[in-house]
Amino acid sequence: MSDGNPPVLAEVVRSGFVEGHHRGSLIVLAADGGVELSRGEPDAPFFPRSANKPAQAAAMLRAGLDLSGPRLALASASHSGEPFHLDLVRTVLAEHGLTEESLQCPPELPVDQAESTRALVAAGSEEAARSRVFMNCSGKHAAMLATCKAAGWPLETYLEPSHPLQQLIAQTLESLSGDRVSHIGTDGCGAPLMAITPAGLARVFRSLALAPAGSPEGRVAEAMRAHPEYVAGTRRIDTWLMSEVPGTLAKVGAESVQAAALPDGRALAFKIHDGGNRAVGPVLARTLALLGVESPVLERIADSPLMGGGRRVGEVRAAF
Repeated sequence: MSDGNPPVLAEVVRSGFVEGHHRGSLIVLAADGGVELSRGEPDAPFFPRSANKPAQAAAMLRAGLDLSGPRLALASASHSGEPFHLDLVRTVLAEHGLTEESLQCPPELPVDQAESTRALVAAGSEEAARSRVFMNCSGKHAAMLATCKAAGWPLETYLEPSHPLQQLIAQTLESLSGDRVSHIGTDGCGAPLMAITPAGLARVFRSLALAPAGSPEGRVAEAMRAHPEYVAGTRRIDTWLMSEVPGTLAKVGAESVQAAALPDGRALAFKIHDGGNRAVGPVLARTLALLGVESPVLERIADSPLMGGGRRVGEVRAAF
């Protein structure tokens, strides 16, 4: 970093020629919590985006929410909008006397392109197709509302940073990360977005991986491991990884954030600074390989092709 720029984590290779780079910050924690690998500025605050969701779910359990299994996995999710996701969001709402109108996340199309296309065809127009339930954070919002009902907290203001739920989420995030929440913004779903560091995010996932069974954090980890299809979707990296590498926890965040932990407490977190999602898979697969993970799924995760003339002519690949 002698030029003052973040290090290159991935390079864009077209027809054998490096035409671009994705720079970022990355940290890997050893099983004892020590730093095994560091690139860029892992101690600089950033927004983890949806990678914060497992910590948010743990906070909801601390508040008295009684969810488990697929329902708790969905509370930690950035779901793809597949039918089984949508059905369970609606079920969670109904079980707690809530409706889709209670959700304060914005109406969206599913993040999965195939599901988005189906929704558009069924509705006839993009405006008619958009739904709050389709929004990838709707499971988290349904769980937040259910938490408020269980705790006797106001529903209408559940997204305000001063709300008791959001205050507890901040406290939980700080306790798991070892960081102070340095800034609060607004996430894409409208919920408060709390800044910590990549190192702090890795510590969150290490805490989840090692949490005692039955604790709020242990319950979240158990639900994610047992039901990875609800954490992301059948065509998503987080689901593939947790399904194929037993005991792994993984959660992506918008703007190219990724965190993961192995069952022995080794953990990683990184942020691609330009938000280039195509670099996430290659960087994640390379980092896991450096940690000694051996699985055919890494090749699948790493695959990020470049197309030219309708055929593959290059790739985005890790550069470390």
